[in-house]
Amino acid sequence: MTMPVVAARSLTKRFGAFVAVDGIDFEIAPGEAFGFLGPNGAGKTSTMRMIGCVSPRTSGELRVLGLDPAESGADIRGRIGVVPQEDNLDTELTVWDNLMIYGRYFDLPRADIRERAAELLEFVQLSDRRDSKVDPLSGGMKRRLTIARSLINRPEALLLDEPTTGLDPQARHLLWDRLYQLKRSGVTLVLTTHYMDEAEQLCDRLVIMDNAKIVAEGPPRKLIADSVTREVVEVRLPLDADTAFEAARLKRFGDRTEPLADRVLVYTDDGDATMHAAVDEGFGADSMFVRRASLEDVFLILTGRTLED
Repeated sequence: MTMPVVAARSLTKRFGAFVAVDGIDFEIAPGEAFGFLGPNGAGKTSTMRMIGCVSPRTSGELRVLGLDPAESGADIRGRIGVVPQEDNLDTELTVWDNLMIYGRYFDLPRADIRERAAELLEFVQLSDRRDSKVDPLSGGMKRRLTIARSLINRPEALLLDEPTTGLDPQARHLLWDRLYQLKRSGVTLVLTTHYMDEAEQLCDRLVIMDNAKIVAEGPPRKLIADSVTREVVEVRLPLDADTAFEAARLKRFGDRTEPLADRVLVYTDDGDATMHAAVDEGFGADSMFVRRASLEDVFLILTGRTLED
């Protein structure tokens, strides 16, 4: 395909008087890993549901695989894969039967489903659990099976809503590796996430949503370079400290400060020099350290709050 996999213009979704998605514009290119980043209630999942043809748009334009979801929803659903926010596997069936039954929804021949299911179980490292019931599997295994199931129809695009929420670091990194392999094979990835490191690892390009609108768009590193300083000094404070007061005191040591619950972030292009200047002037803190700026810093600057709000 040379046309965008997804193209939206003034895309809007309302639930009564509540505006969940407020006139957003974006395009997703073939083979791209594209992310929607933002806090709960920002409009990410509502956007994904419209792309997945399970929730009609209220107004605006939307094309998925060159088709209008309002007119060709069934055709689009047959060409995409969906990994929902919550695993919805049949826990009373085996791993193998979950794939076989799901494949039949796409009217695939049984022989093709068996071949594809075997490939996918190897891909997500679940071949040894083929005959296991789903219920006792770990959260990471269930998530990998959900991803395998979403690929049974060889989709052109894969929609992933919070794909690694609740997983331990090892399981998250295994899923990242599998998603990276899918991208290399030409599958377009569209994902929502709360995790900054996940967005930086997986996404070629992303949008940050807040209050139903897109507030920033671009490649992760460009967003960081355009929005924040090169480095950040994290100043950890005692539990009884007034972080807003301490942020005001620290402001003269950097370009800007951001008070959080237990620490103050000082944005600067030279973290070592900033930290040493604060220490030399006798500023007291439990600890200080320098790190490179991240997408979380971009989010804080654009929205003025943490992702856990």
